[in-house]
Amino acid sequence: MSIRTANIHRAIAFYNVLGFRVEARFTTGETLACWLMGEAGRLELIQIPEPRPAADAFGDPHYVGYYHLSFDVTADLGATESLGSWLQSLQTRLADQSLFLKVLLPPTSQQIGDRTYEVAFIADTDFLPIELLCEPTSS
Repeated sequence: MSIRTANIHRAIAFYNVLGFRVEARFTTGETLACWLMGEAGRLELIQIPEPRPAADAFGDPHYVGYYHLSFDVTADLGATESLGSWLQSLQTRLADQSLFLKVLLPPTSQQIGDRTYEVAFIADTDFLPIELLCEPTSS
């Protein structure tokens, strides 16, 4: 997945908090770029010199194109931790990097196929939507 960003350093800090680490930094022409690796695979970030705001993929029901990234964070949750408490922890970790967590959809149960997941949506530093899902903890 390749993501264009207005500020590559801010985007790197955000995705670092989500568990991605810089694998390589490079330029494409005169533009800064990098590869980030995480359990979910590789992300490529490319800084755009004169960025325009992205289309509202999450809020516009008629938008066609990139919709969102989706990460299963089940393994990141403690044995009794909920997605809501994990998001609170994420908010603290982002604040430590002077970044703000924008929640697009708070955690909710959602039936996906024959399974029920806890699902939330957040936005990255360029307001691109990211789905976070986990298998609910058993009580």
